[in-house]
Amino acid sequence: MRGASVTEHALKAKAAEIDALLSESYGEPEWAPRLDGTSELVLTILSQHTSDRNSGAAFDKLYDYCQGDWEQVLELPVEELAAVIRSAGLANIKAPRIQGVLREIYNRTGTLDLSFLGEMSVPDAMDWLKSLEGVGPKTASCVLMFSFGLPTMPVDTHVHRVSRRLGLIGVKVSADSAHTDLGSLVPSERAYAFHINLIGHGRAVCKAPVPRCTVCSLTEVCDYYHETRLLPE
Repeated sequence: MRGASVTEHALKAKAAEIDALLSESYGEPEWAPRLDGTSELVLTILSQHTSDRNSGAAFDKLYDYCQGDWEQVLELPVEELAAVIRSAGLANIKAPRIQGVLREIYNRTGTLDLSFLGEMSVPDAMDWLKSLEGVGPKTASCVLMFSFGLPTMPVDTHVHRVSRRLGLIGVKVSADSAHTDLGSLVPSERAYAFHINLIGHGRAVCKAPVPRCTVCSLTEVCDYYHETRLLPE
């Protein structure tokens, strides 16, 4: 939970100010569909606990290997699938997870087409995806935002770290809980830009373990900056 002394209204005002400052620094990203829903789901599973570079390479290799036909993935021996996606790391875990998710989608719908999710409300679409074994809030949020443009708030390591330092979420709030907390602070039409710019800021400036506060445009609204500046030298 957030600190009791900070009201929801104050946090929303702070989020709006941060959003404006981020846009000044990084521009105004415009949403465009990245992949179809099923492809985005597979990519996001591959991205778990690895870098974008490694997961992207594994996705491209798998997509080419199966010629973009995800039903073919269901027919592969799990050891063969693991070998194809080896560059994503944890392949022996991710291979059966991918096959399990695809099989469950097919059993429920008779197809691997997830386009129906774009016609659902955000809560219902989130619940549908999270009911798949191995799909959590981040994976579901990524599919809905990047494939369908729905106003979710995926919380990766960058978003989680930057949001905590800024004081938008409490220091003990988990990444899973942060999806709800952050999503409630940002208007739906600002969700995509806010998410993308937070990631950009986390990669370029608010790094782990040591942020580059001397070049940060958010110091005036950053809890971490003001707290550390008051520490004795």
